[in-house]
Amino acid sequence: MPVQRFAPMTKDFATFDCDAHVTEPPLIWERAAEYLTRDELTALRSTIWWDSESQQLIVNGRAGVGIGSQRRGGIPGTMRVISNAGPGVKHDIQRALNVRNLKTGTALTQEQVGYIDFAGSYEPEPRLRDMDVQGIDQVMIIPTDIDTYPWLLDAEGAKAFCKAYNQWAYEYTKADPERLFFAALLPIQNAQFAIQEIHRVAAQGCRVALVRPTDAMGNYPLQPKYEPVWSALEETEMVYGMHPFPAGAALKPAGYTEQYSGAELIRRTISASGVPHSFLTNVQNFQSEAALWVTAALMSGLFERHPKLKAAVFEASSTWLSFLLDECDKMYRLYRNERKMPPLKGLPSETFFAHCMTGFEGDEAPPPRFPEFYGDILIWSSDVYHHDGDDAWRAMETMQRYGLPVENQAKFLGANARRLYRIDPPKKIIRDRVTEIERPNWWPTEEEVTAALAPDASVTRW
Repeated sequence: MPVQRFAPMTKDFATFDCDAHVTEPPLIWERAAEYLTRDELTALRSTIWWDSESQQLIVNGRAGVGIGSQRRGGIPGTMRVISNAGPGVKHDIQRALNVRNLKTGTALTQEQVGYIDFAGSYEPEPRLRDMDVQGIDQVMIIPTDIDTYPWLLDAEGAKAFCKAYNQWAYEYTKADPERLFFAALLPIQNAQFAIQEIHRVAAQGCRVALVRPTDAMGNYPLQPKYEPVWSALEETEMVYGMHPFPAGAALKPAGYTEQYSGAELIRRTISASGVPHSFLTNVQNFQSEAALWVTAALMSGLFERHPKLKAAVFEASSTWLSFLLDECDKMYRLYRNERKMPPLKGLPSETFFAHCMTGFEGDEAPPPRFPEFYGDILIWSSDVYHHDGDDAWRAMETMQRYGLPVENQAKFLGANARRLYRIDPPKKIIRDRVTEIERPNWWPTEEEVTAALAPDASVTRW
């Protein structure tokens, strides 16, 4: 069998992956009756339900929506981008497999797509084994189909789903409570329901509550009706986890035309401009939503109204942040005497450093170049098992390339996150990189990978 090899590496600190994903399995719905009341189960069935017979997610009465998180095993001839970035499935390997799929004769078979649909995305034990290879000592799991849940029209159904998901995620983490942690979904459709769920999951030891920067109906979480939600997070010491996931609008109700989000404008621009590049949808719109939330949160005085509130900005990279904070400070100095809102007590950048941290991915070059800026606010995200995911070793390689001291590496890759979440390091850590992984005979060779990386390798010719 071919062997995939990696350069030896060691570490003497514990890593914490603050944003890695699970793909929501049918088990959430199959076991919902164990977690929900009869009325909650009825609301769940009519709001969001996985139909095992048709293998479709039914949301607000519509079938086949969402991004297919619940389907396991892969589809021949495709790369399942939400569950294929397991150990060693680097970006160049994915590229080679994607190039194969351009031709019928070399397209991936069911056996092959099943091999790279990693079970750890659905089940804890395989994930723990993958983490051992990836150099990930601890992880915060986050759901994948985040695009769908804000569109649930029935607040009772949304409450039931969040409770069912959170309970499944809690059970997932019980496989190793020292290494596995979950971020809870909130039914933000109703502030009181969200508060109830905050207190329920906090009692289970949950550290993070997930909220999109805007809900899909155009409501920003900074509206007064949500103030009691942030007070509940302060009371329970849970972190406000701001995770963007620009809605695709497939579930917009009749008559609703605007999302009031920069990400929605980017999506429309893609269609109108004819620029078919995933950079715009997979990077730029995430960053636009995150930048909007940071600006609104800082300039509205959110953290001055809630001085004990802590927040984390997930899955938006971090390179844009220094520029944005500088601009916010400039606007504060220019216009603080002309504000229609209560005056801010301090510079926006100072507020961010006191209350927030931001996620980054291991191939980002700017953070290790500017440790004086990022030193206390950076938390690492693998984004495993999504296609752009990678392991702790890759992040260390990037940091070492730019000469980042080991003490900063330890903060960026784990210590900052544990300080934010109030989590102790595990008693035993992963110290040595696994340097060899046996692969099936169809695994891409080095020659195939090199050929696939050529600029025109993915251009389809008719």
